[in-house]
Amino acid sequence: MGTLLPDQAADADGAFLALHEEREALERALALAQARQRFSPDPNEAARARDEETALLASLDRVMTMIRAAEYKRGPGARRW
Repeated sequence: MGTLLPDQAADADGAFLALHEEREALERALALAQARQRFSPDPNEAARARDEETALLASLDRVMTMIRAAEYKRGPGARRW
């Protein structure tokens, strides 16, 4: 019942890796937004970077939640709700 067929496992692995790629991209963008806040001489640019940081943190939270769910599903005996 909880066993994945080889094609399903490959799809699940691809989706799992895609989530980690998205997480990495968000983390890089977040680091850049934080650097712009700290080092921008323009207060308007710093404010835009702060707004961008807020949006990126929300996206990162969403992706991390999806990663945790995918990790759980990959475990032995995981329930399929």
